[in-house]
Amino acid sequence: MELKKSSAGPVKVYQEPQLPKSKFTMPHIYVILFIFIALASITTYIIPAGVFERIPGPEGRTTIDPDSYRQVEATPVTFTGFMTAIPKGLVAAGEVVFFTFIIGGIFAVIRKTGLIEIGVDKLTKKFANKSIVVIPVLMFVFAVICSLIGTQELSLVYVPVILPLMIALGYDSVVAVSVALVATTAGFMTGFLNPINTGLGQKISGLPVFSGIELRIIAFVVFVLAGVIYIIRYAQKVKKNPKASLVYEEDAHKRAVYLNKSQAKKSQLTIRQRAASFVLLGFFVLLVYGVISKGWFMLEMAGLFIIMGIAIGLIVGLKLTEICEGFNEGFREVLVGAMIVGVARAVAIVMEEGKVMDTIVHSLGGLVGEFPAVFSAIGMFIVQMLFNFLIPSGSGQALVTMPIMAPLSDLIGVTRQTAVLAYQFGDGIGNILFPTSGYFMATLALAGVAWQKWVRFYLPLFSIWFLLVLVFLVIAQLTQWNG
Repeated sequence: MELKKSSAGPVKVYQEPQLPKSKFTMPHIYVILFIFIALASITTYIIPAGVFERIPGPEGRTTIDPDSYRQVEATPVTFTGFMTAIPKGLVAAGEVVFFTFIIGGIFAVIRKTGLIEIGVDKLTKKFANKSIVVIPVLMFVFAVICSLIGTQELSLVYVPVILPLMIALGYDSVVAVSVALVATTAGFMTGFLNPINTGLGQKISGLPVFSGIELRIIAFVVFVLAGVIYIIRYAQKVKKNPKASLVYEEDAHKRAVYLNKSQAKKSQLTIRQRAASFVLLGFFVLLVYGVISKGWFMLEMAGLFIIMGIAIGLIVGLKLTEICEGFNEGFREVLVGAMIVGVARAVAIVMEEGKVMDTIVHSLGGLVGEFPAVFSAIGMFIVQMLFNFLIPSGSGQALVTMPIMAPLSDLIGVTRQTAVLAYQFGDGIGNILFPTSGYFMATLALAGVAWQKWVRFYLPLFSIWFLLVLVFLVIAQLTQWNG
């Protein structure tokens, strides 16, 4: 800290100390994803091509006929197919890509209005002596919401809102992004009332929807609690020693902005800003209503955010040019993250064009039957987790894998309820690890956290959750749990 004179007296200004640069650097995420695309292309020359017949499934969705698999003529990815995989990935992931841009733009506009700065200043004062309480409260709320409506993508909305607060409270970007991602993932994969994975998985498996809720509620509490404890320990370490942060250098600008502004300026809401705050709250209420009652998803939310940015900017008094430039600034901030989403989608594009995706599903389903009986449920979980790399969508994975896993569970002595739970765990735990998960990579981009840094943070918690999954599945298998 350094004291500088001003008309109001000396003001503490945060100055960033210089750290020696590390000699070793991880490959850029583009390089990592390009390698995945190349490997996926090679597999289309090795793995036999095959397809399942597609048939109508629950809720008008298309699923597969598990008895219809057949091998077809190989269609390995050509040089042209490999060359166009990334552009095709950007097109296929367009909804997530442009939603990321809009989220970045809307919050850049809101920053221009001063509402975020003032809000952070007030919340920082309120939680100054009990800042750690913010973490479990936010995580519990986010987890419950996701367990009820199954929308992990709301992390994209949560992170820009809580990031300034976490920085001002003395934490870092990893804490902000983990509060959102870990909470929503814990709520999603235990999903006691989640229509996206639990409900759909049970419908495909011929089970009463939301049956077995008691065990899922216990799992919800255990997984959320484990996540809260893990994040709090990291957050306390960062607050005690900021240099212990995994993103200490990357957060330099954010600390300078939020710490200096909160110290040098005691802002009060103007009449225009106060009116804009109420309108902003109204928009978020409308957002929640639309998601829960109208089934809104990224397109509808993106459209609402555009209108919200314009309305809030005009109410505060920004000129139309300033609002437009605000959106442009936000677009630039999330450009890399938005591109990563499309590049990651290219992996699945290559597998689909090479017609090896269904062959992999068929082979992995057969592999589960080779496990000893007591480990069959664990085998299902591992297969689902591996398949999550290729299809990170919860509903998409259910429609492709559960028509195979449900009848298979009858043959190997695993209850269908346990098979659905194994799918939930397998689908959820990798959603915030694999770079092929679009919303996850976009959320990291909004927080300015590199995937490699996130992996260093998440792997220990991933290991803890992995062991907890094994415990729950072994209990379910031994008790022949069927809800």
